[in-house]
Amino acid sequence: MSITNESIWAASPSTERGSPTQLSSDAKGERLAYASNKSIFIRSIDDPAVARQYTEHKAQTTVARFSPSGFYVASGDVTGIVRVWDCVGEGITKGDYSIINGRINDLAWDGDSQRIIAVGDGKQRYGHCITWDSGNTVGEIFGHTQQINTVSIRQQRPLRAAAAGDDKNIVFYHGAPFKFNTGIRDKHTNYIYGVGFSPDGSNLVSVGADRKIWLYDGKTGETKGQIGEGEHKGSIFAVSWSKDSRKFVTASADRTVKIWDVEAGKASQTWNIGGEGSTNVRDQQVGVVWPPGRSDSLLISLSLSGDLNYLVEGTPEPRQVVQGHQKSITSLTQYGSDSENETLWSGSFDGRVCTWDVPAGTAEEVDGDGSSAYIAGLTPTQEGNGRIYSVAWDDTIRSADIGAKTYTGTSSKLSGQPKGVAAGDATVLVGTSEGVEIYRDGQKSGEFKPKFDVTTVAAHGSVAAIGGEDSSVQICDISGSGLSPKIDFKPSQNPVSALAFSPDGSLLAVGDSRGRVLVHKVADGSVVTDRWTAHTARITSISWNKSGTHVVSGGLDTNIFVWSLANPGDWLQAPNAHKEGVHGVAWIVGDSKIASAGADAAVKVWKVEGLK
Repeated sequence: MSITNESIWAASPSTERGSPTQLSSDAKGERLAYASNKSIFIRSIDDPAVARQYTEHKAQTTVARFSPSGFYVASGDVTGIVRVWDCVGEGITKGDYSIINGRINDLAWDGDSQRIIAVGDGKQRYGHCITWDSGNTVGEIFGHTQQINTVSIRQQRPLRAAAAGDDKNIVFYHGAPFKFNTGIRDKHTNYIYGVGFSPDGSNLVSVGADRKIWLYDGKTGETKGQIGEGEHKGSIFAVSWSKDSRKFVTASADRTVKIWDVEAGKASQTWNIGGEGSTNVRDQQVGVVWPPGRSDSLLISLSLSGDLNYLVEGTPEPRQVVQGHQKSITSLTQYGSDSENETLWSGSFDGRVCTWDVPAGTAEEVDGDGSSAYIAGLTPTQEGNGRIYSVAWDDTIRSADIGAKTYTGTSSKLSGQPKGVAAGDATVLVGTSEGVEIYRDGQKSGEFKPKFDVTTVAAHGSVAAIGGEDSSVQICDISGSGLSPKIDFKPSQNPVSALAFSPDGSLLAVGDSRGRVLVHKVADGSVVTDRWTAHTARITSISWNKSGTHVVSGGLDTNIFVWSLANPGDWLQAPNAHKEGVHGVAWIVGDSKIASAGADAAVKVWKVEGLK
């Protein structure tokens, strides 16, 4: 038996309102790199479902940049650490350097893939230049009085570099080693967010919060002039050059992406993300990259929502929009028995709910009036009317149409914070701090108050299971608008954290807060197995395979385990499945694969072979 990671469906880039987010493409225009939570993701541009994840940073990551050679990535985090790692082979860390006492905002490689300049918000200094393989100093980044937001290195000799930031000052450096040459203080009147040398080294461009675009000579630093004054109506957060150095693209808080013709000095194309006249803050454009080495004139912009917009020069609408989660995924459920039409539904800490096309590995955010708070549970109805119910920490329950991928109707207010949700034949049960609420056709029809504080709920047909803070499990019949208790038992001495009925409803898997997974008979509460004790932290999610022979569990210990009923001593482990914890597991594609989701905001697919 074996369990292996088959694919990673990457998290979306982390964004912050009023700040730029850096995107990087390799020299061939095949891969995209960006920071998300405490990870760095490298994603195939042509097949966004193909990704790899780097998890060695201990803090929130901020930027990732491919070396010109394409073999390495340099990435930074909020603690001032820069790591250089292999992005072609096993992802091994080649260098780990402490650059400044604060957040790394940007990185730049020289044309030889030898030197790196890292800049940010430090205490003693705002940037530093090192060799990537040894960390030796090869220049000092002086001349700034406030944090540096952006840096670029000319890829030809003589080497030049430019850095700019909150002091509205562009500093020009000669190298190597890089030394202060000149400061340009009178062009921008607000924070500078982006600078970039053209690929041929002839020009340097700067953009910022004052909505201005300035051009300079790439070799001398002399000012050439300003273009496009007044065209952007919001802060310009990012700039990126075309491969031929004749054009560049800008991304702005006014929700537009513009291509600029350098020679003509004006915009040649504008995209209005979110549509003409959009006022949605989520459509603000905070990052952009023009991948070199491509024949299709593709460029990729980033919305504040985390959406990656694929824009092709000459076409008015995005070719595609790649969506996903930016925050920790807190709930995961599977829908559909036909593997070709199978979908996963995931909810995250910020209230976003996405539906995933399992065969394609792509996500689509659910439309409509959703929640803006932690999604505490998702469940599909069992009577086959194509609905998913979600409960969130704004103390509401909502339903979404599975086919239309949109919320329908209005939300209903719960009596307390939801602990979980489960669907029976015709009812939906919501466990809250006050008890269990019963819903039918979206309307509350009754409630049940056990003698203990509810921690989780499960349902199968007309039977419900309620888990408690005092380690109790209560089996109930669902009758009309109420629950009728049948059996009580205490599987362990720890609070119950997860429950799942087997497909035929005869068995109940119980997970507790210390990492134990137990199986009991529903008929009398007797123990089937209590040997599954390999987890070392709270069980967050349990799922049965369709034949009812195996159970998969995920926990806060970052591990996934697959357990066998026939051979309780045999189990499979996927260690460190999700950085900082697994929050959801589900069997997909029959019994051959498992999907998981966690605190890293990614969904992963695991191939399970040789089940006995």
